Amino acid sequence: MRISPSPKLSPSQFEPELVWTMRSVLDEAVNQIVSENRTPATKAKMAERILRAAAEGVTDPARLTAIAIEDGMQPAD
Repeated sequence: MRISPSPKLSPSQFEPELVWTMRSVLDEAVNQIVSENRTPATKAKMAERILRAAAEGVTDPARLTAIAIEDGMQPAD
């Protein structure tokens, strides 16, 4: 499946629905990583990754969740 490129957005341009989706995605992703990695620092790292992906045009909740989980597999330093 090919994903068409979306224009890059700044966080100030995020619609309220996307912000709600990103919050839900973060909660879901945190629940799917090992408990030892569920630190505030790792959660912040995952949130930053979700924001970067959304700014690049990724808005699909499943894709955002996968991106966040991948980032959460390694705990933040």
